[in-house]
Amino acid sequence: MSASRLRPMTGEFIRVEDEAAFQRQRFPETVRHARLVLGVAFGAGVLLLLNDLRIIGEPIFPVVLALRLSLLAYTVASFRWAARMVDFPRLERLIVAWQWLTGSIIALIVYLKSNISLPISLVLPVIFYLAVPVSFRWRVLNGFVGSLLLLLAYATDPDDPLSLLSMGIWVLVLNAVLILLVLRDNRMARLSWCAIEAERAALASTARSHEMVEKTFLAAPIPMVVADIESGRILRMNEAGQRYFQQGPEDAPTTLGDLHLEPDVQKQMMENLRRTGEISNFEARIGQGDAPARTALIGGSMLEVNGRPAVVAGLMDITDRLMAEDKVRQAALHDALTGLSNRAAFQLSLEAACAAFNSVCLLLVDLDSLKDVNDTYGHDAGDALLVETARRLGQQVEERVGGRGFVARLGGDEFVVLLAGVRLPEAIDMAETLIAGLRAPIWYGGRSLIARASVGVAERMGETQTSGELMKNADLALYAAKSQGRNRAVVYAPQMRWAMQERVALHSALTEAASSRAIVPFYQPKVSLVTGRVVGFEALMRWRRGPQAFLAPAAFASAFQDPELAVLVGDAMIQRVAADVRQLLDRGVVLGRIALNLSPAQFTHTDVGRHLLERFDEARVGAEHFDVEVTETVFLGRRADHVRPILDEICGAGMHIALDDFGTGYAALSHLKQLPIDTLKIDQSFVLDVEADRFDAAIVCSVIELGRNLGLQVVAEGVETIGQARFLAARGCEVAQGFLYAHPMSAEHMADFLAAESDAVIAERLRALDPA
Repeated sequence: MSASRLRPMTGEFIRVEDEAAFQRQRFPETVRHARLVLGVAFGAGVLLLLNDLRIIGEPIFPVVLALRLSLLAYTVASFRWAARMVDFPRLERLIVAWQWLTGSIIALIVYLKSNISLPISLVLPVIFYLAVPVSFRWRVLNGFVGSLLLLLAYATDPDDPLSLLSMGIWVLVLNAVLILLVLRDNRMARLSWCAIEAERAALASTARSHEMVEKTFLAAPIPMVVADIESGRILRMNEAGQRYFQQGPEDAPTTLGDLHLEPDVQKQMMENLRRTGEISNFEARIGQGDAPARTALIGGSMLEVNGRPAVVAGLMDITDRLMAEDKVRQAALHDALTGLSNRAAFQLSLEAACAAFNSVCLLLVDLDSLKDVNDTYGHDAGDALLVETARRLGQQVEERVGGRGFVARLGGDEFVVLLAGVRLPEAIDMAETLIAGLRAPIWYGGRSLIARASVGVAERMGETQTSGELMKNADLALYAAKSQGRNRAVVYAPQMRWAMQERVALHSALTEAASSRAIVPFYQPKVSLVTGRVVGFEALMRWRRGPQAFLAPAAFASAFQDPELAVLVGDAMIQRVAADVRQLLDRGVVLGRIALNLSPAQFTHTDVGRHLLERFDEARVGAEHFDVEVTETVFLGRRADHVRPILDEICGAGMHIALDDFGTGYAALSHLKQLPIDTLKIDQSFVLDVEADRFDAAIVCSVIELGRNLGLQVVAEGVETIGQARFLAARGCEVAQGFLYAHPMSAEHMADFLAAESDAVIAERLRALDPA
């Protein structure tokens, strides 16, 4: 702390924390001083009370006596209370209260014209300014107010106005002088405290530094030695050094020669030290008696000890580290589980092969069944599958191509076979051999494990092609093998790269479309086959590619294989639908319920329900205006575990749940029992030939009957002819949706479509359903 941290007008610390620390440290002395002031005040009060005995018999004596006694009693009480104060703010409030009472009572006594002289009365503000231990603002305020009260009390005597004026000037001068004294006292006290604290901190820091250096030297985990350079005598050694060099209780080394350094090494170390004044990372072999020598790094520097040159040196034993590094170098190039070379070793081998051979082929092998084995039998079984796969790959490559083949595990369930000096036809034959060899059952724990694999094959095209490009080609071929059904080998072709580039471009364009509001909803009405009225709409996604050009999802379906992109586009769709509904409701349009399609990718996020409701809140539209349509694929795989809580949350908010494309073969009837499904939607593939195909007709009738028995609404999609509508109505289907009633339309046209709904139109629909 310094003077720059003091307030220039008060002399107190600018920071509240510093001022509090100052008062806290001085608090015991402040309490002692406050009690001393109160004790002196009590004695002075007693003397003044004795002085007032001269006015016994005068009418004001009883009043003056009562005031004197009250002040003395409060002074005694304050004296006792001060000893119980625990911090400065409380003590200050006690003293300030005593000051106000004292000033008021003395001013009142003066006003009553007790026998007290002016100089004695003016002592009060001096005491308030200089003697009472309170903060600067209370010293000034109480001192000034006290002197002002006394001046006003004397001013009640109008006999000598000139004397009164002189008294006022005297009071102002006195206050100014006292304020200067208080300011100087404040600054000096705090500057002195800062100096004492700084000196104390410096001494403590120095002591801590010496103690820390000593403790650090003694407790350092590495051996440390301080030795005289000329004589070689060891002046000091820490405990780690004694343990490292001492062979027995009586064998503590006394000179540098006792440290078992090789003579040549010790000589070279001392020469380096004398030349540069220090040594660093000096590697040396140190003998340990009968034990094997160990390797250590020595570092040190010169210093003076009692006027003589000395050296302080530390030693780090690196014997174990060197052994560990050898093991790490070995492990760094091999996979711990299978023993095959790892990715780093493969990369080195690939670059070497590309530099040495004109023909290099890669077989990128990915196990199709590892995840199923892990999920079904546990990771131990999966590890056994990996180990056996590695063994078979190594054996088959060794048998077919010998030293020209190199097998590595890249990580997870991915292996690679590097064939140097091998042409593509032989590499393809090798890939087929590997797949066939892996199909043989693997027995583990009495169970038969099957190692199905997909293989991507690529040949280096020209000497200018880099190893990275070759690896990328093999990866594209592997992607194609998996896309074509897995468990097969596919050879890289240039069009695979073009297709990949198209996927990347589509991903980028669709991401931009989601952020630029190019994802727009079109709405297809759903019509009741019972009443003929429009009961709602399904919101269908469209990608705006021009003023009048819109793409349906089928045109960019491959983009939905990316879960992140599918969620992004789906969220953009939800926002637009919610905004459209809000606008139409504000215009008074009666919409019915709007159905939203949620993709399986959106169900990978457990908070999809909460997010959906948040979007509705942002648009200020209630959830009861919406339905949610999900396909049967959301129940497949691990997503099924958290689908029900999501659907329960959506249903609880007032939305209905429709199972879309029902009957296409994925959903089990147990899902209808376990999940809050309200509606079944018959897939349009069954509706298309419902009048001519008896199998389609049987499926449609079965779904309608199932829905009726379970109390579920049934909606038929893809209704395009009046014959289809009549068939559905006759079998009890409640709602139809398709081109027969309207093509998907924008939100602007939806309002016009609903406005055109008249009783005549509705009646015509119903008449069309009646063949009679």
